[in-house]
Amino acid sequence: MVNKLRVGIIGAGAIARSAHIPNYQNDPRVDVVAVANHNLAKAESCADEFNIPHAYENYLDMLNDVAVLNLDAVSICTPNKFHARQAIDSLNAGVHVLCEKPPAVTDQEARQMNDAATKAGKILSYCFHYRHSPEVRTLKKFIEAGELGDIYAASVYAVRRRGIPGWGVFTNKDLQGGGALIDIGVHMLDTALYLMGYPEPDTVLGVTYEKLGKRPGVGLLGKWDWENFSVEDMARGMITFKNGASITLDAAFAANVEKDDVMNVTLTGDMGGANVFPLKIFQEKYETLLDVTPAYLAEENYHANLIAEFIEGCLTETQPISTRKQGLILQKIVNGLYHSAQTGRAVIL
Repeated sequence: MVNKLRVGIIGAGAIARSAHIPNYQNDPRVDVVAVANHNLAKAESCADEFNIPHAYENYLDMLNDVAVLNLDAVSICTPNKFHARQAIDSLNAGVHVLCEKPPAVTDQEARQMNDAATKAGKILSYCFHYRHSPEVRTLKKFIEAGELGDIYAASVYAVRRRGIPGWGVFTNKDLQGGGALIDIGVHMLDTALYLMGYPEPDTVLGVTYEKLGKRPGVGLLGKWDWENFSVEDMARGMITFKNGASITLDAAFAANVEKDDVMNVTLTGDMGGANVFPLKIFQEKYETLLDVTPAYLAEENYHANLIAEFIEGCLTETQPISTRKQGLILQKIVNGLYHSAQTGRAVIL
């Protein structure tokens, strides 16, 4: 156990600057001592902005600079393509890893990451920050108390009307592995799986569409490069589990729907159901149909909660609630949905 966590950041883009670095630096138990980015100028500008003492062009140099840095943990904030290699190298270097979602691009990579964490005896956790919302935390208590009973069905919805990112590499399949499903869909999929106890998947059926992203149009998140758009703008799927449960899924960067941006999960159990965002629980008690709505849930910073839990885990050597086994299950489902969409057939996992 260390008294103060020495953290390095791999990747100096928007998620590192907006979510990881500020929340580490707001915690007195942490020193953010270095940042690495393949563009050294970007690493240096990030270091200057956040008063980080060391900047590196190559993350391996940062990991290997033990005499100067002696890192305890890293956050991986790079495109999906690089997650696996950077996580494995970091774990092999003896540091704990917090990796941005999704775990990787393939389930084989996610499995290799798991093996590296097991061999190193270090924490590997993923940034599924919606788990750290007051809605999910509250509903989880109801579920653990048996208020929903056997949860046998769920719906996952992560749909934007015109929300194709106009920055970063989110529309580049080579770097991201996919589009709406692997970027925003995984957040609500993980939320549903977490609340359901992460059951073992059986079969997936998926379809993907490229209808709006390959042409110019209204961009509510900036102008995107429609001429080089290489990912799906919408994905739909159904997942069945070995315990008999099922999930339906919709994820879209752009779709002709009413609302600009909806992220939600609904759960159906034999003793109750729930809508997660906003939280409302549906039950039948005392021969009466009831809607149970919290009178008050505090507004919280989900990323701050996630980072604080990871810090505590590193300092006390306890596993955060997002485990590497869960990451592998989610990665298998995502890749199964993409494979199903490509082949036009259901995929048995």
